[in-house]
Amino acid sequence: MTQAPLYTVTEMAKELGMTARAIRFYEDKGLITPQRAGTTRVYSARDRARMILILRGKRLGFSLSTIKEYLDLYDIDITRHAQLKLLLGSIAKRRTQLEAQRQAIDEALSELSDIEAQTQAALQRPASRAKRATSG
Repeated sequence: MTQAPLYTVTEMAKELGMTARAIRFYEDKGLITPQRAGTTRVYSARDRARMILILRGKRLGFSLSTIKEYLDLYDIDITRHAQLKLLLGSIAKRRTQLEAQRQAIDEALSELSDIEAQTQAALQRPASRAKRATSG
């Protein structure tokens, strides 16, 4: 029987495109728990899978506490119902936040367009007045 692969912090960081310091940060927060091989930290395939979920959660804007709660439920609830319900609630909340941000961005872009048009118009007016003043 073959043993599951183990990763050093450097190997894990390289494979996931992050720094060893970032991995240690998530370890300090209790999101992953490496084993020890002597004095060296070694990460299991499970730790790797958890890191992938952590990175995905961060990319989607979830807080570390929400990610941790989600990961902890995975260990507790073998049916995963509680975990899936938490995920659905988190998705709905995050979607609402992102839609509000999108609306705010759309409003800001519209306002910037209005200001830009007004500024362009203002730049055209003095030029035509100056031409009339010097030609008369």
